[in-house]
Formats: sequence, C-alpha cells, structure tokens
Amino acid sequence: MFRNMYDTDVTVWSPEGRLLQVEYAMESVKQGSACIALRSDTHSVIGALKRSVSELSSHQQKILEIDDHLGIGIAGLTADARTLAKWMRNECLNHKYVYGTALPSGRLVNDLADRHQRTTQTYVRRPYGVGLLVASFDKNGPHVYQTCPSGNVYECYASAIGARSQSGRTYLEKHYESFPGCDRDELIMHALKALVGCVSGDGELTSENGSVAVVGKNEKFTLIEGEALQPYLDRLELESGNNGGENVEEEQGGDAMET
Repeated sequence: MFRNMYDTDVTVWSPEGRLLQVEYAMESVKQGSACIALRSDTHSVIGALKRSVSELSSHQQKILEIDDHLGIGIAGLTADARTLAKWMRNECLNHKYVYGTALPSGRLVNDLADRHQRTTQTYVRRPYGVGLLVASFDKNGPHVYQTCPSGNVYECYASAIGARSQSGRTYLEKHYESFPGCDRDELIMHALKALVGCVSGDGELTSENGSVAVVGKNEKFTLIEGEALQPYLDRLELESGNNGGENVEEEQGGDAMET
C-alpha cells in the first residue's frame, strides 16, 4: 500500500500503526535552525541560531519571551511558534491576574503538550510544525523542557533540537555533569560552544546569527544578542585559540619523543 493513501488526514492510521501527518510535523522540526537549552542549579539558558532568507533580509527571531520567569526557543515553523507563544503569554497573564503569582512552568508546559496533542486527534486540523525548548525559573528552581508536535513533553538537564543539532547534543551529553555547578557566564559559554558545531558549512557563529537568553535566581528573562553577545563570542574565540595552541604543543612534544 502506498504512503499517500494514509497521509491526507491526521486521524487516519497507516497499516503500520503510524500517524504520518504527525511524523511530517516532527520532520519540520528537524529542518528548523538549531536551538539548545541547558540549566544549572541557579540558571537556565537558551541558545539559538537565526536564519535570514537572503542577505537583504533580517534574521528571524528564534527566542521568544513569554513571561519574566520563562521563555522559549523554537525550531520549525515560526508562524506556528508565534501562535503558541501568544497563547502561553495569555495563560501567564490570566494566572497572574487571578492568583497574583507567576504560573508554575510545569503546569504551563503540560497544558502546552495537551494543546499539541489535541491537534493530532481532530479532523480538519494539522499538528503544529514546531518544537519548543522552554527555559524557566520558578519557586522550584530552574527548569528546561522540550515539547514536540506529537504532544510529548520532557524535562531535561539539557537538550538540542533542529538541523545539525546532533553535534550540539553530543557536546551537551559530554559536559552535562558539570552544568549544575556553573555560574551564569559559564553556562552561557557552554551554550555557545554547543551552538558552534551546529553552524552549517563554512559559516561561523556571529553576533548576527546567534542569540542567547538567560533566566535565573534574582534575574528576569533576558535576551542577549547583537553587541551584548559579542564579548562572549570574543571569549569563545580566545578559548578556542588557546586550546589550539595547547594541541600544537602536545603534537610537537610527541614528535620530539618519537625522534
């Protein structure tokens, strides 16, 4: 049986027990520009690569503020992300108006996952073609969540989604045990180092195509990009140069021992 017999509507199951429309939505997340998130004991950080359609256009915003204590990084269809961000902002405002406190991030993310899942079981609807990384700090500390179009939600120490995100995920898996003790600036540097491997081709991470956001104890959600990001990129370049010099010295020492 051909696949196109079962992928015309989200409520139709294939003989293998798959919802192909949902899989297509998850594929759109994989094609979006990379986004990573990680947390320590005091802060949560999001890093993202921004794309521009051409040299004449501006870069698309990839990190969106939801509330003072919460923000999201997106990979996939930006228009869908804006719709979800608007809904999340309304939920936070309504909760603050009724109860006078910030909405707990866990409750918001679970409601978001239900909103994702509802589109997978309703006729004449399509799944949201966007994956979100949610970074927050509430009364229970810092949090990082990942959502996907299927309606699944995961709480993570760190995560990476989008195109070429495997490189960033490998870096995070290698260093995540050191994240809890990191301070704010160290956590931002880890985010940038993870993003470097996600840049396509011969490109490089710059203040134009990179953006970082941080939220933490006694610090509201803050977006760092442009000139504010440049000092961190300079530090990253300096550290990379020092590591390169150390590797050259080790190689030269090895050659001397062999001779």
